[in-house]
Amino acid sequence: MIPFLDMKSVYAELKTELDAAYARVMESGWYVLGKEVEAFEAEYAAFCGTKHCVGLGNGLEALELTLRCWDIRPGDEVIVPSNTYIATWLAVTAVGATVVPVEPTSPGGPNIDPERLAAAITPRTRAIMPVHLYGEPADMDAINTVARGRGLKVIEDVAQAQGSKVRGRRAGALGDAGAHSFFPTKNIGAFGDGGAVTTDDDRLADRLRALRNYGSRVKYVNIERGVNSRLDELQAAFLRVKLRHLDRWNEQRRAVAAHYDDRLAGIAGLGLPRAPQWAEPVWHLYVVRTDRRAELIKALDAAGIGSLIHYPIPPHLQQAYADLGQGRGAFPLAESLAETVLSLPMGPHMTAETVDQVAATVRRTLVP
Repeated sequence: MIPFLDMKSVYAELKTELDAAYARVMESGWYVLGKEVEAFEAEYAAFCGTKHCVGLGNGLEALELTLRCWDIRPGDEVIVPSNTYIATWLAVTAVGATVVPVEPTSPGGPNIDPERLAAAITPRTRAIMPVHLYGEPADMDAINTVARGRGLKVIEDVAQAQGSKVRGRRAGALGDAGAHSFFPTKNIGAFGDGGAVTTDDDRLADRLRALRNYGSRVKYVNIERGVNSRLDELQAAFLRVKLRHLDRWNEQRRAVAAHYDDRLAGIAGLGLPRAPQWAEPVWHLYVVRTDRRAELIKALDAAGIGSLIHYPIPPHLQQAYADLGQGRGAFPLAESLAETVLSLPMGPHMTAETVDQVAATVRRTLVP
Protein backbone atom coordinates (compact mmCIF):
# COMPACT_ATOMS: atom_id res chain seq x y z
CA MET A 1 0.00 0.00 0.00
CA ILE A 2 1.20 3.50 -0.87
CA PRO A 3 -0.87 6.11 1.01
CA PHE A 4 -1.61 9.42 -0.62
CA LEU A 5 -0.08 11.15 2.40
CA ASP A 6 2.22 9.54 4.95
CA MET A 7 1.50 11.26 8.26
CA LYS A 8 3.11 8.69 10.54
CA SER A 9 6.65 9.09 9.22
CA VAL A 10 6.83 12.69 10.44
CA TYR A 11 6.20 11.64 14.02
CA ALA A 12 8.53 8.67 13.69
CA GLU A 13 11.34 10.94 12.50
CA LEU A 14 10.82 13.64 15.12
CA LYS A 15 9.44 11.60 18.01
CA THR A 16 12.14 12.55 20.50
CA GLU A 17 11.89 16.28 19.71
CA LEU A 18 8.09 16.32 19.61
CA ASP A 19 7.75 14.37 22.85
CA ALA A 20 10.14 16.80 24.51
CA ALA A 21 8.09 19.75 23.26
CA TYR A 22 4.92 18.14 24.59
CA ALA A 23 6.47 17.56 28.01
CA ARG A 24 7.82 21.12 28.12
CA VAL A 25 4.36 22.61 27.56
CA MET A 26 2.52 20.23 29.86
CA GLU A 27 4.98 20.83 32.67
CA SER A 28 4.83 24.60 32.23
CA GLY A 29 1.19 24.83 33.31
CA TRP A 30 0.56 27.55 30.67
CA TYR A 31 -1.44 26.54 27.60
CA VAL A 32 -2.77 29.66 25.82
CA LEU A 33 -0.80 32.67 24.48
CA GLY A 34 2.40 31.99 26.33
CA LYS A 35 6.10 31.64 25.66
CA GLU A 36 5.78 28.91 23.02
CA VAL A 37 3.49 31.02 20.84
CA GLU A 38 5.74 34.05 21.30
CA ALA A 39 8.80 32.03 20.34
CA PHE A 40 7.17 30.45 17.32
CA GLU A 41 5.90 33.82 16.11
CA ALA A 42 9.42 35.24 16.28
CA GLU A 43 10.98 32.21 14.60
CA TYR A 44 8.40 31.97 11.83
CA ALA A 45 8.57 35.71 11.11
CA ALA A 46 12.34 35.35 10.76
CA PHE A 47 11.87 32.34 8.49
CA CYS A 48 9.48 34.21 6.20
CA GLY A 49 11.45 37.45 6.35
CA THR A 50 8.78 39.65 7.96
CA LYS A 51 8.68 41.86 11.06
CA HIS A 52 5.65 40.16 12.54
CA CYS A 53 3.91 36.81 12.81
CA VAL A 54 0.59 36.57 14.63
CA GLY A 55 -0.50 33.05 15.57
CA LEU A 56 -4.19 32.31 15.00
CA GLY A 57 -6.66 29.46 15.22
CA ASN A 58 -6.54 28.40 11.56
CA GLY A 59 -5.81 29.53 8.04
CA LEU A 60 -9.34 30.63 7.20
CA GLU A 61 -9.42 32.99 10.17
CA ALA A 62 -6.01 34.31 9.16
CA LEU A 63 -7.55 35.43 5.87
CA GLU A 64 -10.80 36.69 7.37
CA LEU A 65 -9.30 38.63 10.27
CA THR A 66 -6.81 40.35 7.97
CA LEU A 67 -9.68 41.56 5.81
CA ARG A 68 -11.45 42.76 8.96
CA CYS A 69 -8.35 44.67 10.01
CA TRP A 70 -8.39 46.43 6.66
CA ASP A 71 -12.05 47.34 7.25
CA ILE A 72 -13.19 45.50 4.14
CA ARG A 73 -16.96 45.21 4.34
CA PRO A 74 -20.22 44.91 2.37
CA GLY A 75 -20.02 46.88 -0.86
CA ASP A 76 -16.32 46.15 -1.29
CA GLU A 77 -14.85 43.67 -3.78
CA VAL A 78 -11.92 41.31 -3.32
CA ILE A 79 -10.31 39.59 -6.30
CA VAL A 80 -9.81 35.85 -5.77
CA PRO A 81 -8.75 32.94 -7.98
CA SER A 82 -11.48 30.99 -9.72
CA ASN A 83 -9.28 27.92 -9.20
CA THR A 84 -8.80 27.46 -5.47
CA TYR A 85 -10.12 25.77 -2.36
CA ILE A 86 -13.36 27.33 -1.14
CA ALA A 87 -11.73 28.75 2.02
CA THR A 88 -10.29 31.60 -0.06
CA TRP A 89 -13.78 32.68 -1.05
CA LEU A 90 -15.29 32.04 2.40
CA ALA A 91 -12.95 34.55 4.02
CA VAL A 92 -14.19 37.29 1.69
CA THR A 93 -17.88 36.57 2.10
CA ALA A 94 -17.43 36.22 5.88
CA VAL A 95 -16.76 39.97 6.08
CA GLY A 96 -19.67 40.70 3.71
CA ALA A 97 -17.54 41.63 0.72
CA THR A 98 -18.03 40.37 -2.83
CA VAL A 99 -15.75 37.80 -4.44
CA VAL A 100 -14.53 38.64 -7.94
CA PRO A 101 -13.09 35.42 -9.40
CA VAL A 102 -10.26 35.54 -11.92
CA GLU A 103 -9.06 32.64 -14.05
CA PRO A 104 -5.57 31.04 -14.03
CA THR A 105 -2.76 32.06 -16.33
CA SER A 106 -3.19 29.05 -18.61
CA PRO A 107 -5.29 25.89 -18.97
CA GLY A 108 -2.54 24.11 -17.03
CA GLY A 109 -2.83 26.65 -14.25
CA PRO A 110 -2.81 26.71 -11.45
CA ASN A 111 -2.48 30.31 -10.25
CA ILE A 112 -4.32 33.56 -10.89
CA ASP A 113 -3.44 35.46 -14.08
CA PRO A 114 -2.11 39.00 -13.36
CA GLU A 115 -3.38 40.32 -16.70
CA ARG A 116 -6.91 39.02 -16.18
CA LEU A 117 -6.68 40.31 -12.61
CA ALA A 118 -5.93 43.85 -13.80
CA ALA A 119 -8.94 43.74 -16.11
CA ALA A 120 -11.21 42.68 -13.23
CA ILE A 121 -10.53 45.74 -11.05
CA THR A 122 -13.43 48.13 -10.51
CA PRO A 123 -13.89 51.24 -8.34
CA ARG A 124 -15.19 48.90 -5.61
CA THR A 125 -12.08 46.68 -5.53
CA ARG A 126 -10.25 46.86 -2.20
CA ALA A 127 -7.91 43.89 -2.16
CA ILE A 128 -6.37 41.02 -4.12
CA MET A 129 -6.03 37.55 -2.62
CA PRO A 130 -3.65 35.39 -4.69
CA VAL A 131 -3.23 31.75 -3.71
CA HIS A 132 0.05 29.86 -4.04
CA LEU A 133 -1.74 26.70 -5.11
CA TYR A 134 -0.16 23.25 -4.80
CA GLY A 135 3.02 24.87 -3.40
CA GLU A 136 3.73 26.85 -6.58
CA PRO A 137 3.92 30.60 -5.86
CA ALA A 138 1.86 33.03 -7.89
CA ASP A 139 3.54 35.81 -9.88
CA MET A 140 3.68 38.23 -6.97
CA ASP A 141 5.85 40.82 -8.72
CA ALA A 142 3.25 41.27 -11.44
CA ILE A 143 0.38 41.19 -8.95
CA ASN A 144 2.02 43.77 -6.70
CA THR A 145 2.66 46.06 -9.67
CA VAL A 146 -1.05 46.02 -10.46
CA ALA A 147 -2.02 46.48 -6.82
CA ARG A 148 0.35 49.37 -6.10
CA GLY A 149 -0.83 51.23 -9.17
CA ARG A 150 -4.43 51.04 -7.91
CA GLY A 151 -3.88 51.44 -4.17
CA LEU A 152 -5.04 47.91 -3.38
CA LYS A 153 -4.08 45.61 -0.52
CA VAL A 154 -2.57 42.21 -1.29
CA ILE A 155 -2.96 39.21 1.02
CA GLU A 156 -1.19 36.00 0.03
CA ASP A 157 -2.88 32.69 0.80
CA VAL A 158 0.22 30.70 1.76
CA ALA A 159 -1.63 27.63 3.07
CA GLN A 160 0.04 25.27 0.59
CA ALA A 161 3.34 27.04 0.06
CA GLN A 162 5.29 27.58 3.29
CA GLY A 163 8.91 28.08 2.32
CA SER A 164 8.34 28.70 -1.39
CA LYS A 165 10.05 31.68 -3.02
CA VAL A 166 9.54 34.21 -5.80
CA ARG A 167 12.85 35.47 -7.14
CA GLY A 168 14.55 34.59 -3.88
CA ARG A 169 11.95 36.01 -1.46
CA ARG A 170 9.74 33.80 0.67
CA ALA A 171 6.00 33.54 0.30
CA GLY A 172 4.30 35.32 3.17
CA ALA A 173 6.59 38.33 2.76
CA LEU A 174 5.54 39.24 -0.77
CA GLY A 175 2.30 41.17 -0.17
CA ASP A 176 0.88 43.38 2.56
CA ALA A 177 0.14 40.22 4.54
CA GLY A 178 0.48 36.46 4.24
CA ALA A 179 -2.12 34.08 5.65
CA HIS A 180 -0.82 30.66 6.68
CA SER A 181 -2.56 27.42 7.57
CA PHE A 182 -0.91 24.84 9.80
CA PHE A 183 -3.48 22.12 9.17
CA PRO A 184 -1.74 18.75 9.71
CA THR A 185 -1.37 17.99 5.98
CA LYS A 186 0.54 21.20 5.17
CA ASN A 187 4.28 21.34 4.49
CA ILE A 188 4.60 22.55 8.06
CA GLY A 189 1.53 21.31 9.88
CA ALA A 190 0.44 21.20 13.48
CA PHE A 191 -1.15 18.16 15.10
CA GLY A 192 -4.50 19.91 14.92
CA ASP A 193 -5.65 23.26 13.56
CA GLY A 194 -3.49 26.35 13.53
CA GLY A 195 -2.80 29.44 11.47
CA ALA A 196 -0.90 32.72 11.34
CA VAL A 197 -0.50 36.03 9.55
CA THR A 198 2.92 37.35 8.58
CA THR A 199 3.39 41.04 7.79
CA ASP A 200 5.66 44.07 8.04
CA ASP A 201 2.68 46.26 8.94
CA ASP A 202 2.88 47.23 12.63
CA ARG A 203 -0.73 48.43 12.78
CA LEU A 204 -2.08 45.27 11.16
CA ALA A 205 -0.15 43.02 13.54
CA ASP A 206 -1.24 45.03 16.57
CA ARG A 207 -4.91 44.90 15.63
CA LEU A 208 -4.73 41.18 14.80
CA ARG A 209 -3.35 40.45 18.26
CA ALA A 210 -6.34 42.21 19.78
CA LEU A 211 -8.93 40.73 17.42
CA ARG A 212 -7.76 37.15 18.03
CA ASN A 213 -8.24 37.60 21.79
CA TYR A 214 -11.81 38.90 22.08
CA GLY A 215 -10.76 42.34 20.91
CA SER A 216 -8.56 42.78 23.96
CA ARG A 217 -4.96 43.84 24.51
CA VAL A 218 -5.37 44.15 28.27
CA LYS A 219 -7.31 41.51 30.21
CA TYR A 220 -11.00 42.43 30.61
CA VAL A 221 -10.56 45.58 28.53
CA ASN A 222 -12.18 45.04 25.11
CA ILE A 223 -11.50 47.72 22.53
CA GLU A 224 -13.58 46.11 19.76
CA ARG A 225 -15.73 43.06 19.04
CA GLY A 226 -13.12 40.41 18.56
CA VAL A 227 -13.11 36.65 18.31
CA ASN A 228 -11.35 33.69 19.89
CA SER A 229 -8.72 32.64 17.34
CA ARG A 230 -5.51 31.76 19.14
CA LEU A 231 -2.74 29.37 18.20
CA ASP A 232 -2.36 27.29 21.35
CA GLU A 233 0.86 26.63 23.20
CA LEU A 234 1.08 22.92 22.43
CA GLN A 235 0.66 23.36 18.66
CA ALA A 236 3.16 26.24 18.70
CA ALA A 237 5.70 24.00 20.44
CA PHE A 238 5.20 21.29 17.82
CA LEU A 239 5.50 23.83 15.00
CA ARG A 240 8.77 25.12 16.44
CA VAL A 241 10.17 21.61 16.13
CA LYS A 242 8.91 21.17 12.59
CA LEU A 243 10.12 24.59 11.45
CA ARG A 244 13.71 23.50 12.00
CA HIS A 245 13.21 20.78 9.39
CA LEU A 246 11.00 22.60 6.88
CA ASP A 247 13.66 23.67 4.37
CA ARG A 248 15.12 20.16 4.31
CA TRP A 249 11.69 18.60 3.87
CA ASN A 250 10.92 21.00 1.03
CA GLU A 251 14.16 20.00 -0.68
CA GLN A 252 13.11 16.37 -0.37
CA ARG A 253 9.75 17.25 -1.93
CA ARG A 254 11.60 18.87 -4.84
CA ALA A 255 13.59 15.68 -5.31
CA VAL A 256 10.38 13.63 -5.35
CA ALA A 257 8.82 16.00 -7.90
CA ALA A 258 11.92 15.84 -10.11
CA HIS A 259 11.81 12.03 -9.98
CA TYR A 260 8.14 12.08 -10.97
CA ASP A 261 9.00 14.45 -13.84
CA ASP A 262 11.60 12.00 -15.09
CA ARG A 263 9.49 8.86 -14.76
CA LEU A 264 6.31 10.38 -16.21
CA ALA A 265 7.89 12.25 -19.14
CA GLY A 266 6.57 11.58 -22.60
CA ILE A 267 3.19 10.08 -21.70
CA ALA A 268 0.72 11.37 -24.28
CA GLY A 269 -2.23 13.20 -22.77
CA LEU A 270 -0.65 13.53 -19.33
CA GLY A 271 0.02 17.10 -18.25
CA LEU A 272 2.80 17.50 -15.71
CA PRO A 273 3.22 20.49 -13.36
CA ARG A 274 5.65 23.09 -14.62
CA ALA A 275 6.78 25.98 -12.41
CA PRO A 276 8.13 29.22 -13.96
CA GLN A 277 11.88 29.86 -13.80
CA TRP A 278 11.41 32.68 -11.27
CA ALA A 279 9.51 30.44 -8.85
CA GLU A 280 10.92 28.08 -6.25
CA PRO A 281 7.98 25.76 -5.50
CA VAL A 282 7.71 23.47 -2.48
CA TRP A 283 5.43 20.83 -4.03
CA HIS A 284 2.76 20.60 -1.39
CA LEU A 285 1.01 18.55 -4.05
CA TYR A 286 2.17 16.91 -7.27
CA VAL A 287 -0.78 17.43 -9.59
CA VAL A 288 -1.06 15.88 -13.04
CA ARG A 289 -3.81 16.40 -15.60
CA THR A 290 -5.50 13.82 -17.79
CA ASP A 291 -8.82 13.36 -19.56
CA ARG A 292 -8.64 9.72 -18.44
CA ARG A 293 -8.73 10.54 -14.75
CA ALA A 294 -11.44 8.07 -13.71
CA GLU A 295 -9.57 5.23 -15.41
CA LEU A 296 -6.30 6.27 -13.75
CA ILE A 297 -7.86 6.53 -10.29
CA LYS A 298 -9.31 3.05 -10.68
CA ALA A 299 -5.92 1.62 -11.68
CA LEU A 300 -4.15 3.34 -8.80
CA ASP A 301 -6.75 2.09 -6.34
CA ALA A 302 -6.34 -1.45 -7.64
CA ALA A 303 -2.58 -1.15 -7.10
CA GLY A 304 -3.05 0.09 -3.54
CA ILE A 305 -1.93 3.62 -4.37
CA GLY A 306 -3.74 6.61 -2.92
CA SER A 307 -4.67 9.69 -4.93
CA LEU A 308 -6.93 12.71 -4.46
CA ILE A 309 -8.59 15.38 -6.58
CA HIS A 310 -7.69 18.97 -5.64
CA TYR A 311 -10.42 20.11 -6.23
CA PRO A 312 -13.37 18.32 -7.89
CA ILE A 313 -15.83 21.26 -7.74
CA PRO A 314 -14.67 24.86 -8.24
CA PRO A 315 -16.13 27.37 -5.77
CA HIS A 316 -18.49 29.01 -8.26
CA LEU A 317 -20.24 25.66 -8.83
CA GLN A 318 -20.60 24.84 -5.13
CA GLN A 319 -24.08 25.06 -3.63
CA ALA A 320 -22.66 27.48 -1.07
CA TYR A 321 -22.26 30.06 -3.87
CA ALA A 322 -25.30 29.24 -5.99
CA ASP A 323 -26.72 32.67 -5.14
CA LEU A 324 -23.99 34.30 -7.23
CA GLY A 325 -25.55 32.86 -10.37
CA GLN A 326 -22.22 31.85 -11.89
CA GLY A 327 -23.18 28.56 -13.51
CA ARG A 328 -21.24 26.10 -15.60
CA GLY A 329 -19.21 27.86 -18.27
CA ALA A 330 -18.62 30.99 -16.18
CA PHE A 331 -14.98 30.05 -15.50
CA PRO A 332 -13.99 27.43 -18.07
CA LEU A 333 -10.32 27.14 -17.09
CA ALA A 334 -11.16 26.41 -13.45
CA GLU A 335 -13.82 23.95 -14.60
CA SER A 336 -11.40 22.19 -16.95
CA LEU A 337 -8.87 21.81 -14.14
CA ALA A 338 -11.54 20.44 -11.80
CA GLU A 339 -12.40 17.80 -14.40
CA THR A 340 -8.82 16.69 -15.18
CA VAL A 341 -6.47 17.21 -12.20
CA LEU A 342 -5.25 14.36 -10.03
CA SER A 343 -2.82 14.59 -7.11
CA LEU A 344 -0.35 11.72 -6.84
CA PRO A 345 1.29 10.70 -3.55
CA MET A 346 3.73 13.37 -2.39
CA GLY A 347 5.73 13.98 0.75
CA PRO A 348 9.24 14.40 2.11
CA HIS A 349 9.42 10.77 3.22
CA MET A 350 8.68 9.21 -0.16
CA THR A 351 11.48 7.11 -1.61
CA ALA A 352 12.61 6.88 -5.22
CA GLU A 353 11.34 3.29 -5.26
CA THR A 354 7.87 4.43 -4.18
CA VAL A 355 7.79 7.08 -6.91
CA ASP A 356 8.85 4.40 -9.39
CA GLN A 357 5.90 2.22 -8.37
CA VAL A 358 3.40 5.06 -8.72
CA ALA A 359 4.84 6.15 -12.07
CA ALA A 360 4.86 2.60 -13.38
CA THR A 361 1.14 2.26 -12.64
CA VAL A 362 0.41 5.58 -14.34
CA ARG A 363 2.43 4.59 -17.40
CA ARG A 364 0.83 1.12 -17.60
CA THR A 365 -2.62 2.71 -17.48
CA LEU A 366 -2.15 5.55 -19.96
CA VAL A 367 0.38 4.17 -22.46
CA PRO A 368 -1.15 1.81 -25.07
